[in-house]
Amino acid sequence: MTLNRRTFIRAGAAVAASLSAPMVLGAGKPRVVVVGGGAGGATAARYIAKGAKGAIDVTLVEPSRTYYTCFFSNLYIGGFRDIGSIAHSYGKLASDYGINVVHDWAIGIDRDAHTVSLAGGDTLAYDRLILSPGIDFVDGAVPGWDITSQNKMPHAYKAGSQTELLKAQIEAMPEGGTFAMVAPPNPYRCPPGPYERVSMVAHLLKQKNPTAKIIVADPKPKFSKMALFQEGWANHYDGMIDWIGSDFGGDAVEVNADEMTVSIDGEVTKVDACNVIPAMKAGKICEMAGITEGNWAPVNGHTMQSRIDENIHVLGDATNQGDMPKSGFSANSQAKVAAMAVRGALTGSKVFPAKFSNTCWSLINTDDGVKVGATYEATDEKIAKVDGFISQTGESGELRKQTYEESVGWYAGITSDMFG
Repeated sequence: MTLNRRTFIRAGAAVAASLSAPMVLGAGKPRVVVVGGGAGGATAARYIAKGAKGAIDVTLVEPSRTYYTCFFSNLYIGGFRDIGSIAHSYGKLASDYGINVVHDWAIGIDRDAHTVSLAGGDTLAYDRLILSPGIDFVDGAVPGWDITSQNKMPHAYKAGSQTELLKAQIEAMPEGGTFAMVAPPNPYRCPPGPYERVSMVAHLLKQKNPTAKIIVADPKPKFSKMALFQEGWANHYDGMIDWIGSDFGGDAVEVNADEMTVSIDGEVTKVDACNVIPAMKAGKICEMAGITEGNWAPVNGHTMQSRIDENIHVLGDATNQGDMPKSGFSANSQAKVAAMAVRGALTGSKVFPAKFSNTCWSLINTDDGVKVGATYEATDEKIAKVDGFISQTGESGELRKQTYEESVGWYAGITSDMFG
């Protein structure tokens, strides 16, 4: 089945329909607080509110009034989309679904009292809490870089102003200049994301600065869709991209944001723009809540409940859940399972066995799209991969164009599924 906006939303509607069982009467309306308004949090809030038909009080806490999707932000860098096309508001969640949207930072969670503290001074009580805070960065992951360096060497792994800044820096490079990327170690948000970004930077430079060079310092020996990207780079950007994996010192990197230098295995290079993507961990609120083990929050795949606190569900990039990649599609898929579980726990509606899916599309050049994906099921140990698929090298231009167009349809579908 070709995935487009209509089929994506229809699949989501089937989940919503399963949530319409009769309510269980209680002393008061149960309260759900959702922290984080991205692919996981916005979807969960909408599906709970839509399925409950007013029987559950849903509050969504998200500091940003405009949400910029990380997925498809690389296409903005490459010149295939404008920044407004990846920007979304929360208005419909409030007006059409009755969700109380609070634009504030969650700064504390009292698991015993079942409350969330906000930076503005308010306290929100919950019967169930859903955390979907995305990622934060591991301190000291890239020697010489910390969050205070992000204006000189942007990470652009939280979309919006960072994405605009990175594109502006690339466009300002001198003729024949050098762009460097420091890629992240596993696991991290969107496995093919850095390499799609390299492709989009190359596409932009080929048009505006064709003698420029790209250096990629990678702590890994291989990466997602590696053969597909390397084939595409050879076909479209021959001689422009130098990927340096761990076998050649890509895991021994230091940067100096003030001097704009990158040291790879001791060799220092002056660069004109630099994208540092550090090692990642669960959004800080998970650590503050005490539900992380190591860098991530372990969850029960059947319900997306925290393995440390059954009254908290964790979604998306912040989780340690098993085989699913950290992607927007994954977070959206997990959100529907969590919404069904929360509805069942609070209202007695029917809960069906958890099933998950994911696809990650990447654009290499104009109409040259590739994809990888899989279906998953929940086991007692983890979310386990059932089967998968991936684009093949040597595919026809027509098939690659079809894959790209499929991704555009998916983007329209998932953002409608998130925001209404």
